[in-house]
Amino acid sequence: MLLQTVAIVISYLLGSISFSVLFGRLLKGVDIRQHGSGNAGATNTLRVLGKGPAIMVLVLDVLKGVLAVWIGYWLGGDSEWLPALTGIAAIIGHNWPIYFNFRGGKGIATAIGVLASIALIPALLAGVIAILSIVITRFVSLGSLIFVILTPWMMLVLGYSWPLFWSGVIICLFAVWRHRTNIVKLMKGQENKLGSKGGNHRV
Repeated sequence: MLLQTVAIVISYLLGSISFSVLFGRLLKGVDIRQHGSGNAGATNTLRVLGKGPAIMVLVLDVLKGVLAVWIGYWLGGDSEWLPALTGIAAIIGHNWPIYFNFRGGKGIATAIGVLASIALIPALLAGVIAILSIVITRFVSLGSLIFVILTPWMMLVLGYSWPLFWSGVIICLFAVWRHRTNIVKLMKGQENKLGSKGGNHRV
């Protein structure tokens, strides 16, 4: 039990590393949370710092999720729950980072890493549909929601275990809650599209 608890704590601390905040400070000497959408995430990094830093933030945030899941595999033995819980802990860390006054992003990039690590095929299938929706509509928030909603249902259809399915549902609920303002804006036709300078979508 102690080892599992340590794994979850380490994953939370890993998730709390906010690369968008660090890049903002390093490259421009700014707190990225005070610019653009006011959020510490890849989408706002694109708006404030440009494509190169945004790609780096996206990749590093995804890798946080991957590494957290593998910490669970390494320390959890045969447990199916621990890799999922360490992944969720990393997402919580990204959303509420202890190093940065608990002000983080919405966890989609880290969720991509987590879901791809525990259920690769469902995540790939959902990811293709999500990317197509972003290409067609240019709404990153919509694509993000499609990804997190479809992945657990793909897991269910493809016969993944109940622990993994329910972990996917928990990740989905986190993402939907964090995107609640974006959902309202989408319904009102007020959501900003990819490439716009404003917006409040957080990844």
